[in-house]
Amino acid sequence: MGWKGFARAMNRAAVRHQRELQKQQKLIAKMQEAEKAAYEVQVYENHIDLLLSVHKECGETFDWAKIEHSEPATKPDQLHKHEDAAKFTLSSLKLGLSDKLLGRGNAKKKQLLDAIEDAKKLDEKEYNDALISYKKEFDDWQTAKELSTKILAGDKTAYIEAIKKVDPFSDINGLGSSFSITVNNEKMLTAILHVNGENVIPNEVKTLTKSGKVSIKPMPKNRFYEIYQDYVCGCTLRVARELFALLPADTVFVNATGSLLNKQTGNIEETPFLSVAIPRKTFDRLNFENLDPSDSLGNFVHNMNFKKGKGFGQVEILDSSTFTNA
Repeated sequence: MGWKGFARAMNRAAVRHQRELQKQQKLIAKMQEAEKAAYEVQVYENHIDLLLSVHKECGETFDWAKIEHSEPATKPDQLHKHEDAAKFTLSSLKLGLSDKLLGRGNAKKKQLLDAIEDAKKLDEKEYNDALISYKKEFDDWQTAKELSTKILAGDKTAYIEAIKKVDPFSDINGLGSSFSITVNNEKMLTAILHVNGENVIPNEVKTLTKSGKVSIKPMPKNRFYEIYQDYVCGCTLRVARELFALLPADTVFVNATGSLLNKQTGNIEETPFLSVAIPRKTFDRLNFENLDPSDSLGNFVHNMNFKKGKGFGQVEILDSSTFTNA
């Protein structure tokens, strides 16, 4: 084979290699598409899981009596550990014969004396940092202690202040709902849950095909409203759960409202579609990991107008004044 034949062979080998690389590139592209598709479906499924499990989470439980009798953190002492260590190093200095002969003793002493000054500055910085942390912790303790005294005295303003400071509903707000809380008295609270319409629920179903692509189909109406009902009821339970964990109330009323069609006026209006009275003594017996949010409302006095194919309808709000001993 001459050099031209060799060159042609090399060229054919290069072409074959190019084709192999192109095939690999297509395979990688397909893998990337499959990974993207899997990720998209995982995000979708996670969103559904969040909607259906909102009642399973709860913030910290506050023991206001314990907080009221708590002691502040100890003020930090000004320590000299770095300075002491540097001074010890200086006191332990031993000069060798070569150091003495070459006159390096003064230089080494100066270096260690400079290290002592640096150590003093480091001790001062650490002390100042500790003071700043202590002051913040002390201020937080003092605020919590003062708030606990007011809460234990049944101060309505303190109840609202505690809700604002702790902000227990932030993650539910992220799912499309908002809240307003009224303190009826020190043992009874009313929460209005403003549900951000049915658009919080996806109107499509995403699944992964065997070929690794995303299949998107319209969500059946029955399934859509089943998820929506469980989401609303789950949020209702979550609101009560957070309020019971935060405040010493015995009963929480939750009224869920949303944009519904008023058939008398033909207009979309903010309308109550769920009202429930939740006493703590019954609520504390629930197993939130295993219950069905919608079915769980059967444990409480409630008004709910719901049809699987149509969703929620208007209801009368429960009169809290008739539940004094709930």
